[in-house]
Amino acid sequence: MTGYPDTKENEQKSAAVTLSDMEIFVFPELMYSLVLANIMSPSIWKWLDDPWFANFRRLKPYRRIQRLKQYIMDHYVFNLDLETWGLTRQQRELDRFSGFLPPEVIAKSNALFGYHGDSYYFDIDIRTHFGLDKYGPEVIPYWKTETVEAMDAFRFRDNFTTGAGECVSLAALYAAALFVVAGIPLEDVFLMATPLHSQNFVDWADGVLINNRRLVTKAMWFNGSQISGQARRALENEQVTIVSHPTGWIHTLYPDATISESAYRSFSAKLSEFLRSPLTPELLGNFLRQNSRCQECFVLRCGFGGHECYIPLEMAFRFESETPYFVTGQTRPLLLENIPREFFAASRPSDRLVLNDLETVLDAAPLDLSDPKAVAELATHLQGATIPATEMAAATARFAVTRPNLPDVSAKRFVTLEKQLEIKDGMNREEIIAHLESIRDGNLMADMAFYAWRDMSRTDYRPFLKAALERNPVCVEGAANFSTDEIFALLDEWSDESIYPEPFRLAQPDEVWNFRHGDGWEKAVTAATILRKRFSKSQFAVKFLNGFAALEMDGSELHRFRSVKNFTEMEWVF
Repeated sequence: MTGYPDTKENEQKSAAVTLSDMEIFVFPELMYSLVLANIMSPSIWKWLDDPWFANFRRLKPYRRIQRLKQYIMDHYVFNLDLETWGLTRQQRELDRFSGFLPPEVIAKSNALFGYHGDSYYFDIDIRTHFGLDKYGPEVIPYWKTETVEAMDAFRFRDNFTTGAGECVSLAALYAAALFVVAGIPLEDVFLMATPLHSQNFVDWADGVLINNRRLVTKAMWFNGSQISGQARRALENEQVTIVSHPTGWIHTLYPDATISESAYRSFSAKLSEFLRSPLTPELLGNFLRQNSRCQECFVLRCGFGGHECYIPLEMAFRFESETPYFVTGQTRPLLLENIPREFFAASRPSDRLVLNDLETVLDAAPLDLSDPKAVAELATHLQGATIPATEMAAATARFAVTRPNLPDVSAKRFVTLEKQLEIKDGMNREEIIAHLESIRDGNLMADMAFYAWRDMSRTDYRPFLKAALERNPVCVEGAANFSTDEIFALLDEWSDESIYPEPFRLAQPDEVWNFRHGDGWEKAVTAATILRKRFSKSQFAVKFLNGFAALEMDGSELHRFRSVKNFTEMEWVF
């Protein structure tokens, strides 16, 4: 943008407006800035008036978290399509961020630039998985992270009946709602970003993981279900790039960390404990539930009419899916009673192990598979199966013990933020906003939160405008075949109501375009964003005139849009 230098500070402020996944990767403070923007928003505070949350604080913490999860599941869906926020090119973004991180470092650590950490996604070809195979290899999505207002506004889009958001949006929404609605202290919630996922760890009891819209307790982590398998994928395969917390952040690539060292060490220890469990009979059964190949190495032994008989373990699991009973635990006899007798054999196949015998061993002495000696001991009990015993023992150990790949404490210099957030339960929304404003000069997360919140009364408008002009491709592409008059006519047809209700907050052009809502000031900026691509040498201006936002080009007025935003003293020239 003419007259606005490309300094780190300006780029950072502008990135706080668009909040794409790649921008949060480069500027880790922005992850918590979005949480704070949602806490400042009136939208989440209105949830407290919903009958669903009546007498909410009387419930125990986990019940509150569960009910909050159900509310979010009912009101938001996961959305990660390519059309919502448009496309860009790898080299353009690498050039943009080259002053902050070397391009080769970004390429090794970010999914959009060549990261290959999660074998599942790359086995199926990540570009095909996300639909990028339709474009050239340089094309990548913006995948902007949504504020709660933008998430709510998805209900205005075709084929959506509720709100929606991508994984970082959901993580930030959860963190804010856990505090505002459920009364969970902000200090007990840690946000984790990996190259392909974002999730939260809540430090309550044994811990709770929040993965997209799912809650995962420690027991659920080890239950062997398809849902837990999906939840496990990121921490089993990926480097945790960023951990964000009210005290600050830690990034795997930056030498300085602002998160409290004691808080981070405590989190690391509790997460590691959450991700490990001794091998008991039930845990072994859960492992086998999700590993069909290993199932074929076992039979279950049972008795009918005084005679022993055997059933292939994979057959027992198949019937488990058709009954309320389980192969694992005390309901096994009920499960076996519901299986027709013709599926049982009178003798054991010589190449199969009897699961009951191994369960007896583990019941007497569970194994800690974080110890290599225990893994070797397990292998001795797995001899004789079709899969090599050491291979099956290693696979079982990976299920029982996940070692999270977190940023390394020893490689970091911990730098305490000058002013701490210190937002406590009992503070109302107005008090929180006033407090955040008072610490902006000593807390970067708080300062950037006002840009993420789109507060034009407390921020420089130029970062917002820079973001609008540089990173809103959807409206430009959508209007490519429209004349100037047709663009104005289309914008006039759409609702004049902004998705941001306050008079001093603004939507970006692609939000206006996607949701077909916008105050006149927002529509004027949207039109200017489109036209500036066509008339790049022209000068544009947006002015407030008698209840209208007037769009000018080269000093001549093009169009007026009705506006109620409180910008009477403002004129944007670009």
